[in-house]
Amino acid sequence: MGGRARLGGWLRARRAAARRDEGMTTSEYAVGTIAAAAFAAVLYKIVTSGAVSGALESVIGKALDAPF
Repeated sequence: MGGRARLGGWLRARRAAARRDEGMTTSEYAVGTIAAAAFAAVLYKIVTSGAVSGALESVIGKALDAPF
């Protein structure tokens, strides 16, 4: 019976912890959205730069010219 009592106590503690953790607040969503948009902007600038664009065109060109 001791193991069962410990399990019951553990379950009660888990339920109490789950009730306290309600998820992200509106301000956390806003900061996360701004961070994601900033990361997307930086990634777009990198991918559309001349060096990366040339390298991607080269890789795609080699892939399309590959013999089957």
